[in-house]
Amino acid sequence: MTASTLPPDIEPALRDGLRALDLDDALAPPLLAYLALLVRWNATYNLTAVRDPRDMVAKHLLDSLAMAAYVPDAPLADLGTGPGLPGIPLAIARPGCTVTLVESNGKKARFLREALRTLKLPNARVAEVRAEALAEPGTYAAITARALATLDRIIAVGGHLLAPDGRLLAMKAGTTAEEAKSLPAGWRLSAVQELHVPGLEATRQLAVVERGG
Repeated sequence: MTASTLPPDIEPALRDGLRALDLDDALAPPLLAYLALLVRWNATYNLTAVRDPRDMVAKHLLDSLAMAAYVPDAPLADLGTGPGLPGIPLAIARPGCTVTLVESNGKKARFLREALRTLKLPNARVAEVRAEALAEPGTYAAITARALATLDRIIAVGGHLLAPDGRLLAMKAGTTAEEAKSLPAGWRLSAVQELHVPGLEATRQLAVVERGG
């Protein structure tokens, strides 16, 4: 499947969603190319449980991009990125951000490398390794995780990657306050941003965790 063979109603829905997120709808072509590649590989490799490309627009693309406004133009590591979510949509939308896609699963890492080759994304790279084994301490201004684990677990496996003033940006579905109670010493929940994802009724929050009191 190519972008031109996706269902015809997908592009208008994506463009509407991008505008609702205050993003340029000119981002649609590379996002559609990524979506088409994901749909094709998913048929064989089961990269995501979401099968319908129409559902992928809201549940994958727009859900990932809802946090774009909070992502710095600086190095970011996407932990447990799976098929590249949210890392690849963010790399497309934020070219000033350099994204490391951290994924230990071999078939998913192969897909990621093919996606970066196909999309010609110069600001993204693949690290086929578990997050806790990524030997790049203090390298990143931000780490993100969309559906990886609880906040304390994300810090446990990826906190070493953050620069002293770096931040964890974690997508959550309303569990932020409870999870924040279990953060390890030396880390604090500094902000919670309520997010609206076009096409989704589910609660979405961006939890921002930093070092400190």
